[in-house]
Amino acid sequence: MNIRRAFRVWQRHFTVYTKIYKSSIVLNFVEPILYLLALGVGLGAFIKDINGVPYVNFIAPGIIASSSMFAATYECTYGTYIRMTFQKTFDAILATPVNIDDLIAGELIWAATKSVFYGTIIIATLSVFRLVDSSLVLLVIPVLFLSGLVFAELSMICTAIVPGIDSFNYFYTLVMTPMFLFSGIFFPVDTFPPVISRIASFTPLFHLTNICRAFAWGNFSNVKWDIIWLIGMVIILVPLSFRLMRKRIIS
Repeated sequence: MNIRRAFRVWQRHFTVYTKIYKSSIVLNFVEPILYLLALGVGLGAFIKDINGVPYVNFIAPGIIASSSMFAATYECTYGTYIRMTFQKTFDAILATPVNIDDLIAGELIWAATKSVFYGTIIIATLSVFRLVDSSLVLLVIPVLFLSGLVFAELSMICTAIVPGIDSFNYFYTLVMTPMFLFSGIFFPVDTFPPVISRIASFTPLFHLTNICRAFAWGNFSNVKWDIIWLIGMVIILVPLSFRLMRKRIIS
């Protein structure tokens, strides 16, 4: 893999994105804000606080985490599949000196970049409404790139094995939605039975939510293992995502 050629793939995606970013930002911005209003404000009228924190402030850091997760996930599922299968963009890229590994690396880095971008937008929005308590929340931004790689790799693995674009429904329904609901965004995972809590603790969104919440509240003393866990997942998943996507593209 050549980093310079991978960057060229990233650059190509960025150039295309500059043509459609306005509509894309609106769509990716509105959904998390609706969750924040419906659950943080609506449900928060009945749930006064969790662990001494107002409910809307409790879920706000989790909205940062989920927004960045879905940005990377959408990009490396539907985005990658459409470029590979329908638009034939991969064929055009591979006709240049860029090889398959450069292409896959560029896809992953671009997805992680979008994860950072949308997470940062939500951080700025929450800061305007004073839903984060510390400027340390800015330290989340580099972590979003790391977690974006994790979600991009998981999504790339799914893209490599699905028989068709409709099969992404299974991935979102059986993997992404449960992760979104049971990773501690809306309530502490220790309220679940021990088995479910343990399963939730193995999801990347759980660890990202912990990090976002800790930094948003100005306390990062307990996030070391969450960051280590994300780094470990990147290392574990990257060879599998490359191998499966390489096989899919060649076939």
